[in-house]
This record gives sequence, C-alpha cells and structure tokens, in this order.
Amino acid sequence: MMHIQCLEEMVRRDPRYAYEAYEFVFAALAHTQKLLGRAPQEPVEEPPEDEEVVEHHVSGPELLDGIRDLALREFGLMARTVFRMWGIDRTADFGEIVFNLIEANLMSKTDEDCRADFVGVYDLDQALVRDYRIVLDEVE
Repeated sequence: MMHIQCLEEMVRRDPRYAYEAYEFVFAALAHTQKLLGRAPQEPVEEPPEDEEVVEHHVSGPELLDGIRDLALREFGLMARTVFRMWGIDRTADFGEIVFNLIEANLMSKTDEDCRADFVGVYDLDQALVRDYRIVLDEVE
C-alpha cells in the first residue's frame, strides 16, 4: 500500500508522467534483471546493502533495452502510442522517471549512474515502430 501512495504522491509532484509509466519502469527493471541473469533471489539472510545493489544493478542503457523489449512484448505496435499517453517522448524521460524513483527511495543507484545515461540512447519512433518485427517461433 505504501508503494502505491508513494507513486501517487510522485505523480502529483511531477505530473509529466502517468502513474502507469512508473509501474511499467518497475516491471521493466524486473524484466531486465531477469534477461541479464541478475534477478534478486530470495536470500536466506540479508546481504550487505552495497552488495545487493551491485549484484542486481542495471545500467541506464541496459534498462532502456529491457524497456524496449518489454514494451514490444506487452504492447506491440501500440507501444509508442502508450508511451505518448504516459508523457514519454524520448529515452531521457525514462531517466527522469528512474531518478524520481531514486529520490523517493523506491529504486537505488550507484555513484556512476546519472540522468545522462538515458539521454539519446535510441529514438522511440525508430525502436518501437519502424524497427518493429513480428517473430514467429518455429513449430517442431
């Protein structure tokens, strides 16, 4: 419940992005960690805080790759339209969302992470529309 209230407060403070955009970034983080083999396991005992951050850390460009992958899986050719509805026009917008989450202590970062990591990584129209391909799995 606290998570929902924090996100609602964040959207009130920074109305550029829809609530759903924040939820999607959390889902994309988990998706990216899984793709990269960095998904957190249920620890028997709590690891030191720094160790967990480094072990499961995802860089800005890695997260943006995961965002693109998840968006295409979830929304297909509608991904670009969905992002527009959420107030997202460029990859830098995801950086703003991530850093809003970091400032609210809902995500963590390393000393090397910064907003610039998200600037101009790819063009959303190119990545989500013009490069869109339907891949059919071969049936055995």
